[in-house]
Amino acid sequence: MHTPGESPSVALDGLELRVLHLPLVSPFTTSFGTETVREVIVLRTLGSGADGWGEIVTQNAPLYSSEYTQGAWDVTVRWLAPALLAAGTVSPPDVARILAPFVGHRMAKAGLELAVLDASLRTAGVSLARHLGAVRERVPSGVSVGIQADPAALVAAVGGYLAQGYERIKIKIAPGRDVAPTRAVREAFGDIPLQVDANSAYTLADAALLAELDRFDLLLLEQPLAEDDLVDHAQLARLVRTPVCLDESITSAKAAADAIDLGAAAIVNIKAGRVGGYLEAVRVHDVCRAAGVPVWCGGMLETGIGRAANAALAALPGFTLTGDVSASDRFYHRDIVTEPMTLTDGHVRVPSGPGIGVEVDEAAIDAVTVAREVIRR
Repeated sequence: MHTPGESPSVALDGLELRVLHLPLVSPFTTSFGTETVREVIVLRTLGSGADGWGEIVTQNAPLYSSEYTQGAWDVTVRWLAPALLAAGTVSPPDVARILAPFVGHRMAKAGLELAVLDASLRTAGVSLARHLGAVRERVPSGVSVGIQADPAALVAAVGGYLAQGYERIKIKIAPGRDVAPTRAVREAFGDIPLQVDANSAYTLADAALLAELDRFDLLLLEQPLAEDDLVDHAQLARLVRTPVCLDESITSAKAAADAIDLGAAAIVNIKAGRVGGYLEAVRVHDVCRAAGVPVWCGGMLETGIGRAANAALAALPGFTLTGDVSASDRFYHRDIVTEPMTLTDGHVRVPSGPGIGVEVDEAAIDAVTVAREVIRR
């Protein structure tokens, strides 16, 4: 296991927050709705050293998570940012400790931690990948395909991504949009690496239906039941052959350990925003690796800021399954970084420059900013 090394403290004079509206290349539909524009908060540390960038991966409505843009903005402006600024000088590990008194709001906390990490590691001249313990210079890239109008449309969409070279396909499912679409993809493309994501759309009463997916030789069945249904997930895992993977249920290293002990998770999806930051994400990785449970890096339609950080995380040794670190043009015509992530031979490069290893394109970010606020000490 790797413990992230020392990182310099950052003198915080202020924090800049922006809400961005980025049009998506195509609508993205899941069991909880359709996005055509990605609403996201990005933030920047302001101080005497290098600025650092972070991303709060909430959505505009509390559908995937209890967190949402306006709530994250409010708690950050009113409580989290003032607490960090009051500390004056902070190191990346300090962020979680300083913000611990404020219950929940993991995505907001993760965005602040990433900004401090970026500033600290830029000052030290160390990449986030190296700091976290990455062992690869590039990682295999999978793609997440939203619910389509019908199986034929899904097959067409999947075919397009396979033609681009993506290593693994994930399709979203929901009641009534599950067995037939999965069958269509499997019959159209043979034994491609394929998995399905339910985003908590089912209950244990649907076990027989979910067991029908076993015939398609899937890599995994992701988060079929509700976030707090660990016991039911453990029971479902005994009723289906497809490995059950948990996403929304895994909110910390402790939650991961509990799920594994209960037999509720054969595989774990790690999202740094969902667990409160990249340092906690490493701890989740370590718990799973020690238990022999494979992990992969999930995505939240991140901009180039979060996408670069996810690539660094996905390069850790326990990430043995292909994740959702796709190329920027999977979602955006124009990303907000100067060198958007690209796909080469089914892989994306892990940034090796200081901090998150990418630079923000000021003109691009200005063009999609709909709200901005600077908070000073």
